[in-house]
Amino acid sequence: MLLQKETTRRKFLLGSLLALPLGELVFKGLTAAQAAEMAAPDLLDYKPIFFSADEWQFVMAACDRLIPAGGKGKAPGALETNVPIFIDQQMHGDMGSEIYMQGPFNPHAPATMGYQIPFRPQQILQTGIRLVNSWCQQQHQKAFHELEVADREAVLTQVQKNQIVFADLGESALQGSQFFSELLSNTKHGYLSDPMYGGNKGMKAWIAIGFPGARASYLEWVKQHNVPYPLGPISIKGERA
Repeated sequence: MLLQKETTRRKFLLGSLLALPLGELVFKGLTAAQAAEMAAPDLLDYKPIFFSADEWQFVMAACDRLIPAGGKGKAPGALETNVPIFIDQQMHGDMGSEIYMQGPFNPHAPATMGYQIPFRPQQILQTGIRLVNSWCQQQHQKAFHELEVADREAVLTQVQKNQIVFADLGESALQGSQFFSELLSNTKHGYLSDPMYGGNKGMKAWIAIGFPGARASYLEWVKQHNVPYPLGPISIKGERA
C-alpha cells in the first residue's frame, strides 16, 4: 500500500525534535542512525527536483511494488527507505553523461553489443513513464498510480515481458523491458545505497540483511558463515544503527 499522511502525537513530537541540530538529537539519547533517520526528508513532504508531479506519482507507485514492505523478516519496503528520493536526486545529477551517444543505435541488438539505447537514464525513465501511463489510460482509463495494487503489479509484469509494446505507442527506440530494467536497477541501488545519497533511510535495508556498511574492518567475521554480524551497520558519515 502507498504511504498515507497521518498526523499523530508522536509525529508532532518528532517534528519538534527535528528543529534541533543532528548533534543535539544524538545528545538526547538517540543513536546517530535514529537521529539521521529523523532528519531525513519525509517522503510525503518531499518535493521532487527532477520528476514532474505525474512522474513522481508513477515512481512512488512503482517502487512500492518493486520492493514492497513486509518481505522476508518483515523487511522495510522502498517507500519506508526513501528509495524514490534517491532516484529523483540521482536523475537530477549528471548520471549518464559518460555514455557515448553518437550512434548508430540498434535497440534490438544482443547485449554483447553494448549500450544500444539513444537515451540517457533520465530519458529512459521519463519516456517509459509517459508510455506506460498512456497505455494505462487506454486500457484502464486511469494513470498507473491510480490502479489497484494487483493491477499495478500486472502492468509492471507486462512491461518487463515486453507485453506492452512501446513501438505500438509510438516509441520504437525503447522496449518495455529496458525501461523496467532501468527502473528496477535504480530502485535496488536506492534501497541498498549509503543513506547520504537519499535512500536506505535509517540504514533499515542494511539492518534487514545484516550488512555492516562502511565499517573500516570486519575481517574476523569474513569466514564465519551463517553467523549474524552483531555490531550493526555504520554509514560513510559515521552514523551507527
